[in-house]
Amino acid sequence: MTEQALELPELRDPDGSIRPEYVAEAARAVDDGDVETLRRLVGDLHESDLGALVEALDPQQRPRLVELLGIDFDFTALTELDAAVREEILDELDPETVAEGVREIESDDAVTILADLPREERSEILEHLPLDERLALTRSLDYPEFSAGRRMQTEFIAVTPDWNVGRAIDYMRETEDLPDQFYELYVVDKAGRFLGAVPLNRLLRAKRPVPVSELMDEERRRVLPAETQENVARLFQRYDMVSVPVVDEGDRLVGVVTFDDVADVIQEEADEDIKALGGVPADEELSDSVWTIARYRFSWLLVNLATAFVASSVLGLFEGQLQKMVALAVLAPIVASQGGNATTQTMTVAVRALATQQLSEANARWVILRELMVGLLNGVAFAVITGVAAYAWFDVPGLGVVIGLAMICNLLAAAAGGILIPLALHRMRIDPAVASSPFVTTVTDVVGFFSFLSIATLWFGLR
Repeated sequence: MTEQALELPELRDPDGSIRPEYVAEAARAVDDGDVETLRRLVGDLHESDLGALVEALDPQQRPRLVELLGIDFDFTALTELDAAVREEILDELDPETVAEGVREIESDDAVTILADLPREERSEILEHLPLDERLALTRSLDYPEFSAGRRMQTEFIAVTPDWNVGRAIDYMRETEDLPDQFYELYVVDKAGRFLGAVPLNRLLRAKRPVPVSELMDEERRRVLPAETQENVARLFQRYDMVSVPVVDEGDRLVGVVTFDDVADVIQEEADEDIKALGGVPADEELSDSVWTIARYRFSWLLVNLATAFVASSVLGLFEGQLQKMVALAVLAPIVASQGGNATTQTMTVAVRALATQQLSEANARWVILRELMVGLLNGVAFAVITGVAAYAWFDVPGLGVVIGLAMICNLLAAAAGGILIPLALHRMRIDPAVASSPFVTTVTDVVGFFSFLSIATLWFGLR
């Protein structure tokens, strides 16, 4: 085992974080222009580890590291970086350097690197590529964002039906320009139209004279380039796939999407949903500046401020009652807050179920009824708890009954709003992850304040 191989595990702590001393040594090598030390440190790193190391360096050191390593730098590592960090690095590199780097990686990774660049800068880089590679990347970049066409790699192995197993195996052994990783052979006719796929395990178990046409799966699932990456990811999850061919409108094979790209899609979509529920823009990155983040979040906070005024206006309707009984002013926020917490639970489940297509018209009625029953059950439970606590706190007869009834009303409203509002927004083709939160929060605040103060007015005869 080499000295370098012994050092590589020390890149990360047991918890997975990058060791500061490793970063410091790499930073010193960059500052000193010590190429040999850099090669020893990063030469055999996985692209994910290399990306983490690059991101840990100071901004001015990142492009310098790429320049010092030259052809030894794996540009795939740039796909592991925040988009903002990647653009900063690319802005500092010569177009020739970037072009040489993307030539050495898979086409789907090259598309990821080039996609976020300004059109002029991207064109300048593409001009330094051979014509066939330039056309292939341009075609992929022309597909819609977040589509299978953007995620696919255009390197694949395709053979015609007249090939036999022996010829296919010999071809793969003798040909140098093959994808780095592949799991299937694709069978196409002379016009490039997709006929079927042959998994490698089936190919290697067959005798050499057997035609590949006898081994191929003619019913192999395939997708169009314009198919959304979310639908492609669901296809992988549903059918336990490792790759899927991408065909154009004429059924000609144009690329393949592999499971490692789909894993990234699943993570990205989960991140987007989590951020959206919190009112954080999907494209916000940890590397963004303070001004950028503040500007992104301002609009969402402004919407929430408006809805807060709507909820607070309900309190204004009961100003006289609040002045006569201080306990109402103290307890009203508890009712509204408990409804807000409950509706967040329901809304989170509903939004995620809609995103994964687990919630549909077929089961919507049952899910709505289930959430209402959960709201009623929890409403009764918390009615007892808050009722006893309110009576013990203020020693006002009937106050426990009032807050208990209001709690039941608001938790039922929370359950209804948490499921019905996302469903309604989804039907109107509005992303429920983005738009649900201010609406459901307003519902529970308004219902909570109004129900509690209305019941108190009726019960105590306040005017």
